[in-house]
Amino acid sequence: MGSVNSEEDICYVILLSPTPQDRRDMNIIRAHVKHLQELERSGQLVMCGPFSDSPGGMVIICADSREEAEQIAQRDPYILTGIRSYELRTWGLSHAGNRHMGIAEE
Repeated sequence: MGSVNSEEDICYVILLSPTPQDRRDMNIIRAHVKHLQELERSGQLVMCGPFSDSPGGMVIICADSREEAEQIAQRDPYILTGIRSYELRTWGLSHAGNRHMGIAEE
């Protein structure tokens, strides 16, 4: 069975969930957006956004390691203020360039 062959084939998914301290605070929201803009400027942000069918959202990033991804998640103002918690997932990308993780015959 194949595997992900390069660091370019790994992203990290930060799943954000509301906590009991959740509140709609525009200052925190603006700080969160600024955090996302900084990730975008550094080339680390892949995509992000809130879920439309349940509370919370998702931020997908590129990082050199899980530890770096953890540090990025912990710098998010949503996390720093306690209005969101997060779960970090390592995501192996399946695409034609890596023969769908080495599984595809062609």
